[in-house]
Amino acid sequence: MYSFVDLSLKFEEHFNKRQFPETPENLYDAAQYILQLGGKRVRPVAVLMANELFSDLHQDAFHIASAIELFHNFSLIHDDIMDKAPLRRGMGTVHSKYGESTALLAGDVMLVVAYEHINKMSSDKLHEVMSLFNKTAKEVCEGQQMDMDFEQKENVAFDVYLQMITLKTSVLLAASLQLGAIVGGAGIGNQEHLYEFGKNLGIAFQIQDDYLDAFGDPKKFGKQVGGDIIANKKTFLLIHAMDVANDAQKNELQALLKDNSPDKVQKVLELFSDCKVADWANELKEQYFKKAMASLEAINVLSNRKSELEKLARFLLDRES
Repeated sequence: MYSFVDLSLKFEEHFNKRQFPETPENLYDAAQYILQLGGKRVRPVAVLMANELFSDLHQDAFHIASAIELFHNFSLIHDDIMDKAPLRRGMGTVHSKYGESTALLAGDVMLVVAYEHINKMSSDKLHEVMSLFNKTAKEVCEGQQMDMDFEQKENVAFDVYLQMITLKTSVLLAASLQLGAIVGGAGIGNQEHLYEFGKNLGIAFQIQDDYLDAFGDPKKFGKQVGGDIIANKKTFLLIHAMDVANDAQKNELQALLKDNSPDKVQKVLELFSDCKVADWANELKEQYFKKAMASLEAINVLSNRKSELEKLARFLLDRES
């Protein structure tokens, strides 16, 4: 069994080349730009890890992994435009560097190239892979729309927010693992356990992301700390604070959401501290981690073959960036 690091190197060797033509350069340089910003490549490597959980690595897994990475970055480009985010992975976002119109086109062409990678598959599992990929792509778009809709609402119920996060964030990790399992020849039961592992891990990952956006070290986080607060985005932290705040705190929070003063982030963080939001978020993250581990344990392969996935889960949830 390869480690996450080993498979990351294998994927980079496969993927670390220009993915687009040279011209028109304004379009394709913008698309290539976000790929050069790096990232952990968690989702594509998850495809390879899931393949190897059940069989030897297959070339089709690399084609799917490339498609997943391109789709993920397509969604990030569009997400950053919608959020008006200035930074991604510590660097300027695509739209801030190339303009919104070019960024939109760069994301669009990235999605097309993702499908070209899937079409390179040689196995008879193309239909199964394409069905799951398309289902997941639609769910991610649905989740993004829900996220934008929430910006216009004063209150969002925890369960509704959880549904949005599941669609926007966690289904892509879950599908990456199931896609790798399909290539590896896993039965439907093992595929479903692996999907649930990825889904719950993805939710825990988002809880950690929400936490870092509020309380992270900006030098390590790579994005604008407090960006969610500035954008009035609903997060696990804000929803819980609204649920437990007293009337005075709730009124202050609601007023701050309509405010754009320079000290807005600091005031919201002080209210989060008063509501003990950080402790609650860490406890919730641990709950979803345990759910993920239960699904991993249920997969019917030797325990030592699952150890790298467990290490990956712990790494993702202990991260500071």
